[in-house]
Amino acid sequence: MKRNTVLTIVGAVAVTACASHAPASSSQSSAASTVARVGQLAPSWTEPAVPDGTVSMAALRGKAVYLNFFATWCPPCNEEAPTLESLQRQYASRGFVVVGVDVLENARKAEEFRSRHHLSYTAIVDDGTLRNQYNINGLPVHVFIDRSGVVRTIEVGEISASDMRADVLKLLR
Repeated sequence: MKRNTVLTIVGAVAVTACASHAPASSSQSSAASTVARVGQLAPSWTEPAVPDGTVSMAALRGKAVYLNFFATWCPPCNEEAPTLESLQRQYASRGFVVVGVDVLENARKAEEFRSRHHLSYTAIVDDGTLRNQYNINGLPVHVFIDRSGVVRTIEVGEISASDMRADVLKLLR
């Protein structure tokens, strides 16, 4: 009986860790100006890219950006990857770019994820900066940023392919 209880608790924690999101607390050390908010400019950042180089919010200005916060161990993140790749390929010519943000892992894990899912879009390895700026407490998280750098939508948890496409098309109008 104890073993089943422990397995139930472990399962509940895993599901919660993959899909939950709590609001920022007032004790959070980040300054209010660096926390992402819908309707405001996306916070500034520069992160290492996989397989090489760096990516920054400043370099993405003028593009419609989809930041996808993921981890290799997150089942919904793995399920959504092919749809993200399809959107990247379909809308890249219109100035759309997907950036995968690997949360709390490393470049090797991010590259394995890209390879396993045959992804052409860039992945970055977050050092904690973006996780704090976007108050990431669960995965996946989807952030849609317009060409002027304004955060238009933040969605927490797995979303459907049709909802992803609808959010992308709003950015491209």
